Amino acid sequence: MKNQVQLITYVDRLGASNLRQLTQLLEGPLHGVFGGVHLLPFFDAIDGADAGFDPTDHTEVDPRLGNWDDIRALTKVVDVMADAIVNHMSSASPQFQDFCTRGDASPYAGMFLTMDGVFPNGAREQDLLAIYRPRPGLPFAPTVLGNGQKKMLWTTFTPQQIDIDVQHPQGQAYLHSILQRFADNGIQMIRLDAAGYAIKKAGTSCFMLPETFDFIARFAEQAQGMGMEVLVEIHSYYQRQMEIAKRVDWVYDFALPPLVLNTLFFGNSKALKEWIRIRPENALTVLDTHDGIGIIDIGADPADRARHPGLLPPEQLDKLVERIHANSGGQSRQATGTAASNLDLYQVNCTFYDALGRNDRTYLLARAIQLFMPGVPQIYYVGLLAGENDMDLLARSGVGRDINRRRFNLSEVEAAIQKPVVEGLLQLIRLRNICPAFNGSFAMQESPDTTLHLRWTFGASKAELFIDFSDMSYQILNEEDASQKALTFRR
Repeated sequence: MKNQVQLITYVDRLGASNLRQLTQLLEGPLHGVFGGVHLLPFFDAIDGADAGFDPTDHTEVDPRLGNWDDIRALTKVVDVMADAIVNHMSSASPQFQDFCTRGDASPYAGMFLTMDGVFPNGAREQDLLAIYRPRPGLPFAPTVLGNGQKKMLWTTFTPQQIDIDVQHPQGQAYLHSILQRFADNGIQMIRLDAAGYAIKKAGTSCFMLPETFDFIARFAEQAQGMGMEVLVEIHSYYQRQMEIAKRVDWVYDFALPPLVLNTLFFGNSKALKEWIRIRPENALTVLDTHDGIGIIDIGADPADRARHPGLLPPEQLDKLVERIHANSGGQSRQATGTAASNLDLYQVNCTFYDALGRNDRTYLLARAIQLFMPGVPQIYYVGLLAGENDMDLLARSGVGRDINRRRFNLSEVEAAIQKPVVEGLLQLIRLRNICPAFNGSFAMQESPDTTLHLRWTFGASKAELFIDFSDMSYQILNEEDASQKALTFRR
């Protein structure tokens, strides 16, 4: 993976309607800004129950976006990451439709997980209550098959997303076919989506089990054998992220966004500094993604809160969440929790720009922290343009995460690039991409908890970030061959 900033985007929501237009955008107005792009699901179809995360055919590009030739053309411009959705597939998929029609006579019968497949002797109340799910209720959808059979299908997320038995030969063959198609078409990186839920076992939480770690390691080994690096996407207790990081190429630093917000809101960097000291360095640093701002990632372990506290205590988490709601004028509250369907109980839905009250200075300071952290930075397309909450889309869909999934046409992208806050962000991104210091050694300097001082050095090159959170003053220095440049943001 290139040590350059990456973009996270849907193909058709950043001034483009298809892959060719997105490639032109990356070669045109955004030329030289990104070394890689994580394309959010571009598979057939992109407009299912969960914005493409429920593909009917995971091995085909949605024809409205283009085809695999267009993907290969994009890989000549930037490195491309694609999602391997390992936990589930669409109820509209040919495999599931065949199972619905033929029941146990279908060759795909064992591919889909049912309640009795995990609980062959039935489930007790405590067994069901132990299951961890990021939404309210139990993860089952009662279904009557075409032959009259009744099944309780396992549906971790929505009734349209049918969980796969990743240990069944048909499930394994399906997942292998996805990897093969990716490798054949130049995909350099894959993201394992919802991998933490892939293994279900009676008497457990069915989330992040020892067997889950083993599954992730095996799947990652297959992908690596085909020449692809592996990023694992898991929202969970921070120590689990640290454990996963030992087994794969990359993990997300999902603890960073809420800790940066906490630091900027309350002027105290103690928790952020502690995380910097212990966090895995093989991390993709993010402040925003297509999902919400994670809370579980810095909270206590739900399985044992007393023995495994979080990076922030519960009362501070509450203050953090309330400040986001206040800064967004209550918009994030409308999009979070029981206020919105298709919710994630562990996330606050809001653009990062709105979470900071649309304050350009603090927004750029947040991005500076992100870009100075060890790892590879990823910038979400809405965050790239300092996008605001899309309340109209939220009202139309009723899906909380849609508040941060706005569609920008090309003229809106071109106008946003001219905004001072976006100009400042592009300055930071280019510094991160071209400064040799970021290929060297990182150190966090000792300083009071009202400040943060980060330094990178490589030979004669040095890059430093110093922030005083008491008054939001800052210094960003880039030194090379005895020359020194300071980066300042336009107000």
